[in-house]
Amino acid sequence: MINCKIVIAGGTGFIGQALIDYFGKDNQVIILTRQLSGHNNAYGVRPGEAMLSNTQFVKWDARNEGEWSNVIDGADLVINLCGKSVNCRYTAKNKQEIFDSRTYSTNAIGEALRNATKPPKLWINASSATIYRHATDRPQDEQTGEIQDGFSVEVCKLWEKIFFENRTPFTRKLALRTAIALGVGGVMIPYFNLLKFGLGGKQASGRQMYSWVHVLDVCRMMEWTFENKEAEGVFNCSSPNPLPNAVFMQTLRKACGVNFGLPASKWMLKIGAAIIGTETELILKSRWVVPTRALEAGFKFQYPLLGDALREIVAKTPRRKYSLF
Repeated sequence: MINCKIVIAGGTGFIGQALIDYFGKDNQVIILTRQLSGHNNAYGVRPGEAMLSNTQFVKWDARNEGEWSNVIDGADLVINLCGKSVNCRYTAKNKQEIFDSRTYSTNAIGEALRNATKPPKLWINASSATIYRHATDRPQDEQTGEIQDGFSVEVCKLWEKIFFENRTPFTRKLALRTAIALGVGGVMIPYFNLLKFGLGGKQASGRQMYSWVHVLDVCRMMEWTFENKEAEGVFNCSSPNPLPNAVFMQTLRKACGVNFGLPASKWMLKIGAAIIGTETELILKSRWVVPTRALEAGFKFQYPLLGDALREIVAKTPRRKYSLF
């Protein structure tokens, strides 16, 4: 993509910063954010690295159409990443905020698209690979995956429902069910902290499947769906090679040159989750997701194998981040 106008809602987090780095050199990138100051220090992002001259930050409330809607008009691509993180305790208040932050922002963008004189060509809305059931028997894809129940599943179901119910007759729409995105910063920060203190072993049984994707491939898949005019509907954005939690941790230790890691039992995880304010579901759910539609349509992953992905990430990470020595 070159000389395109790209609007990213909620683009100050980990994936948003990666998108700025990826698209910002050759395109006009506009970030819709609720805060205009201090944004690029969130989620462990390298300060200043994504601050490019042709990247503009526009304030919005993520709930209602307003002056910010003007940036939607004439855009080539709109990407919505908005949503309160599910990495929290599932209290009634947090649950409602998780739902509301997704539904309000999606409806607001949909309204802006409908009112645009020149609607965008493509609207990509974030979703999550956690929409599929806890799977230990077989992989889940867009055609045969099973969607059952549970809080995180209900969040994704409502998010996609609101997205596809928004009528945008002149804009192609695509929901990207993204697995755990790996890159410098983001989720790697807590994993590196575990390694530093000798806790980089398997979590619980270690048999739960771990679906992942390199953040560069998230960016590449978004670009690919923009250029592939036939791509619409639901796509899984995950490496074609998920693996068990124990193998993931073993591969991470090897990439970092760490020889051992103590395992964490299920009861330890429950106590730890309560202390740091999160839920064990994020670790214990078996996410066995594969990107069948993308592969069948010809998408090529730059990092299909975990070892290659982790070596690239570790090479860009100071040793002090994952080792006490």
